[in-house]
Amino acid sequence: MSEEKYLLEFVGVTGTSRKNYKLQDITFSLPAGFIAGIAGENGAGKTTLFDYIMHPKKQYAGSILLNGKEIHDDYVSLRQQIGFVSEKNRFFMEKSARENAKLAACLFDGWDSDLFEKTMKEMGVSLSRPLSKLSRGEYMKYQTAYAMAHHPVLYLLDEVTAGMDPVFRIDYFKLLQSLLEEENTSVLMISHIQEEMDRKMDFVGVMEEGRLVSWEENL
Repeated sequence: MSEEKYLLEFVGVTGTSRKNYKLQDITFSLPAGFIAGIAGENGAGKTTLFDYIMHPKKQYAGSILLNGKEIHDDYVSLRQQIGFVSEKNRFFMEKSARENAKLAACLFDGWDSDLFEKTMKEMGVSLSRPLSKLSRGEYMKYQTAYAMAHHPVLYLLDEVTAGMDPVFRIDYFKLLQSLLEEENTSVLMISHIQEEMDRKMDFVGVMEEGRLVSWEENL
């Protein structure tokens, strides 16, 4: 019997700097093709998990593996495989979505402009308005289309659906499900919306005071 392979693994991840020292011994595994959610109160350490992945320098003891490879052993290459959607992202806010996308073509190998514009139109977000003029929900939709356009294997979604209307939230999860089926990707998201945790996630984790106190398959 072959050993199960995981797309994303945290193995004994513990913070090493004053800023993030409180995260302790975070260990979990996420197979390809699934959506996982992490819940917890503000300050529990949820966003710091994403910070560890996205920061170009390793800020933790332990390992974060993407398809079996430590992310920070080859960060520039593996970063291409991660789609990050968060208010923390930095874009040229006075430029349009289309202008930002043109700049992205220089950053990502295999950038797909046609897919970006198609997804934006399907989600009803303007390609020509400055990003600063978009609502929070529209801005998250823009970032999702941006992430999809470089075909990542892992999506990190930081409170993406907050501020989206309930009808579009349903459509958004349909979009994520289609990605899992077509692209063989995984999604790890932070959410405070209990209904999303109960009904939309394949795996659910709970963080308290810097520890992952549970990680369970949502049967």
